[in-house]
Amino acid sequence: MSFLSGFVAIAGPPNVGKSTLLNRILGRKVSIVSPKPQTTRNRITAVLNGEDFQVVFIDTPGIHKTKTALHRSMVESSMAALQEVDLVLLLIDAGRPNDPEIPPIIRRLHASRKPAILVINKMDLGPPERTLPVIEQFRSAYPFEAFLPVSALRGDGVEALLGQIKTHLEPGPQFFPPDISTDQTEAFFIAEIIREKIFLRTRGDIPYACAVTVDRIEERASGDLLEIDARIHVETENQKGILIGRQGKMIQSIGRAARLELEKRFGIRVFLSLSVRVEKNWNKDTRALRRLGY
Repeated sequence: MSFLSGFVAIAGPPNVGKSTLLNRILGRKVSIVSPKPQTTRNRITAVLNGEDFQVVFIDTPGIHKTKTALHRSMVESSMAALQEVDLVLLLIDAGRPNDPEIPPIIRRLHASRKPAILVINKMDLGPPERTLPVIEQFRSAYPFEAFLPVSALRGDGVEALLGQIKTHLEPGPQFFPPDISTDQTEAFFIAEIIREKIFLRTRGDIPYACAVTVDRIEERASGDLLEIDARIHVETENQKGILIGRQGKMIQSIGRAARLELEKRFGIRVFLSLSVRVEKNWNKDTRALRRLGY
């Protein structure tokens, strides 16, 4: 049999579980997750390898109405991905089939004429019979290849989804070596883990006002410790104070949670040093966005 491969985009409104689904499919964490919308800011490329196939997944930021240069960059990245892949998974929340962010994505699908599967997520949060009205609602919206209910959190329906994806692969090359699961660098992954902990531990606008860069990654010659220096960028002095917290407790909590996950990921002790820098209106400045990796 010939080797099969293809590119698949996971698209949808914010907070529908795109990153959770990707992590579930791969069986490991390649994309950060939080209950807050717009957690994912960059396109994440992840690779699923099988004996005779390779699927390259593109996890895109949530598509939504934009207000800042950062949000425009996120949405443009997502929309561009729909043009570049062989198959699109349009992921929606079973409890929010009328999300106003869905119609613009479907319009882009019509423009691209890409094969697409409607994936109805979060089925664990409601009765299964609610699926049929959702399918009927979207049957005339686009010629979807299939309608599949899943629970990305529990894994229900994910094997059936993979089966559908494989039917759309074509004979082709291995785009990535078989031991590669993502094209992201260690520095990017470290910054994302830190940002995830900020999302999980802070409220209001604080998570969205933060960006993270990694200044140094160095393994000691003894091989028993990884030293990391990272910087959290915020927009105001007030945000900096909140992020550091009284007696430094907030930044310590973020650092400890990130360190523990990084130690698990890299299999080595980690010394993580975090600092906070004010960079006014960074998410509205295109030059700052490029410098911060967006």
